[in-house]
Amino acid sequence: MSDQPKADVARRNFLLTAGIALAATGTTASAQLSVQPPVPPSGPKKKLGMVLFEGFELLDVFGPLEMFGMLKDRVEIVMIADKAGPVRSAAGPQTIADHGFVDAPRLDIVMIPGGLGTRREVNNPDFLAAVRTLAQDTPQVATICTGSGLLAKTGLIDGVKATSNKMAWAWATAQGAKVAWIPHARWVEDGKYISSSGISAGTDMALGLIAKLYGKEMARWVANRTEYRWQEDASDDPFAKLNGLAHGKREVGSQPSLG
Repeated sequence: MSDQPKADVARRNFLLTAGIALAATGTTASAQLSVQPPVPPSGPKKKLGMVLFEGFELLDVFGPLEMFGMLKDRVEIVMIADKAGPVRSAAGPQTIADHGFVDAPRLDIVMIPGGLGTRREVNNPDFLAAVRTLAQDTPQVATICTGSGLLAKTGLIDGVKATSNKMAWAWATAQGAKVAWIPHARWVEDGKYISSSGISAGTDMALGLIAKLYGKEMARWVANRTEYRWQEDASDDPFAKLNGLAHGKREVGSQPSLG
């Protein structure tokens, strides 16, 4: 074969390779996740208040807030505690409460986290009264982890379906004997109340709440924007079995105090 045919073959191979690469680049670019939400905002912003107390669990607070924080065009987030100022988490780092209970703004959503501090606050009548008032006056109430134990202690969810941290199941459920506790659930929705299992489950629950308020397409967009693998099935809870829970009762062993 002369040099010219070899050159022609080489040129064709180069052009073919370049064309494939260009097509692949175009396909990738067209498939990129949009930075704009799939649904335009409508109506006024919702105000979400996260309750804080000394000894709150970090991920209980910031996992759900990271999800809602992606919706800045339709959700405003505030932190609420006994009084405005720094509040220390169970892990040590502090965050700042924007408002005390007495000057808390009107909310559309209130979230109550768990953490080791719940063991103290269930015996704090002033705190429980403030949480009760806040929850009564708010259209959507969410609890994360043992935060459901706090809400149960107020009596507001008597007869309401709820779940909690599976490692702290005995403690949490003891705070409300009349609550319809669901042991096998990642999160549970009943009327205006939505509760999650332990710690990381709060992030899945938050996406479930976003799906309820803004549609599943929006929730999936938020999960993708945060590179988070959302567990969409609220009934998929391997941690209930892992912690010996069956039909609402612990089968063996004692309850650890995590969360």
